Amino acid sequence: MEPRHVFEKYRHQVEGELRAALEAHSVGLYQMLRYHLGWSDRDGRPVDGLGGKRLRPILCLSTCEALGGDVQQALPAAAAVELIHNFSLVHDDIEDESPERHDRPAVWTVWGPAQAINAGDSMHSLAWLMLTRLQQRGVAPERVLWSTQILDEATLRLCEGQFLDIMYQEQLDVGLEEYLAMTKGKTAALFSSAMQLGAVVASGDRQTVDTLARSGTGLGIAFQIRDDVLDLDEEHAGEVVTGDIARKKKTFPVVYAQERGTQKARQELRRIYSKERLGRADVQRVLSILEAEGALEQAEETASRYYQEAMALLEELRIPASSLDTIRQVARFMVERGGPSAMGPD
Repeated sequence: MEPRHVFEKYRHQVEGELRAALEAHSVGLYQMLRYHLGWSDRDGRPVDGLGGKRLRPILCLSTCEALGGDVQQALPAAAAVELIHNFSLVHDDIEDESPERHDRPAVWTVWGPAQAINAGDSMHSLAWLMLTRLQQRGVAPERVLWSTQILDEATLRLCEGQFLDIMYQEQLDVGLEEYLAMTKGKTAALFSSAMQLGAVVASGDRQTVDTLARSGTGLGIAFQIRDDVLDLDEEHAGEVVTGDIARKKKTFPVVYAQERGTQKARQELRRIYSKERLGRADVQRVLSILEAEGALEQAEETASRYYQEAMALLEELRIPASSLDTIRQVARFMVERGGPSAMGPD
């Protein structure tokens, strides 16, 4: 099955579940949520198209189905993961002072940081309310409680990762182990929880859930490393200095060059990142250093390794290969996608 068909198979179901969670609310707060999710413009007028690829909920549903579970039962869990993801995006835009999200003004840019915080917090609360719908779909109470614990822990790890991400912007010496600790939190935690939730609904087998947790972590790391490379591609081509290098983010290529590069490269990177603000010339110089040190190639190789390890873990489940095909398609797209706009925004 082609990746686009795989995504279409689940995405409209996820979108329907998310819309159902908001349909009873009409006050201005929820106008911000609908805007962020890509359903309306800033004035509340509906817009065409879906709000994003919905990678995490699709991974949840494809995992559930691969294990013989009922996708309809798992929809509330899938929607909950997506709401937590979007809660983090709204807050992340404020933290990074990013003016745009998905090629239009971010929520905080339109309504201000204070109201954007309210929007993010409400998505956080809606996620937990979504999990209560699992029991209405026939999921056993103990599995609902387990699902809540999984998403709680993932959200905490996400916040821990975001804390490190912000702290590392002003920290010169960040190693690859520290980068991985950050990435396991801010990105991989939700991918891991998505697969766990699909397994909890489908089987409730603890060993299976644990195996999928590790597989999801590997996929999340691969996804983030790939995302780091894609952002550098955009920053290289763009005329406006707003990307990861300009914000002094410690992405995989930068951390690799700082830790494993030549002494000259390490010294120059340290000099550049010691500046209070980076200009266009600084960004271009960092890009040149990363290319010369082979940091981009190493990033691609490392992402591929984590992807392969994640796929090997799936083989341990000993379920029919045909049942794993959809998960493989989603995972392959995550690592091999050609850019942030492929099949819609993330």
